Amino acid sequence: MARAADFYEAVGFERRHDLGTIVFLPTTGPALALYNWDDLAADTGLPADGTGFRGVTMAVNLDSPGEVDAMLARWTQAGARVVREPVEKGWGGYSGYAADPDGHLWEFAHNPSTAHMRITPGGRFELSRPRRQRS
Repeated sequence: MARAADFYEAVGFERRHDLGTIVFLPTTGPALALYNWDDLAADTGLPADGTGFRGVTMAVNLDSPGEVDAMLARWTQAGARVVREPVEKGWGGYSGYAADPDGHLWEFAHNPSTAHMRITPGGRFELSRPRRQRS
């Protein structure tokens, strides 16, 4: 627990409450994204059989490919392991993956599309609601 809390603090999370058996590191607001198991495993470059891929990744959306590279370097310096170097993606973005010291996967991504998502000036991730088609 202490190692994990130290790692997340080293990469920029704020340790607000440390109760020994649980540590709270707030975010600006998570978004839940659901993906097909095999597709997400393939995106990470790990086998889908559960030996290296656990079915879940956390994602950090950044403002540029350079910020993706810088964040991955910061995490690596703090003890993360690069799982997949950042690459340009078919959907127009740029992303790479790292595993924290406990093996949890994190994606660092830049998505140039602002049609459905944005990061507010306060750092909060927002998804727009799709407009309904009029019949």
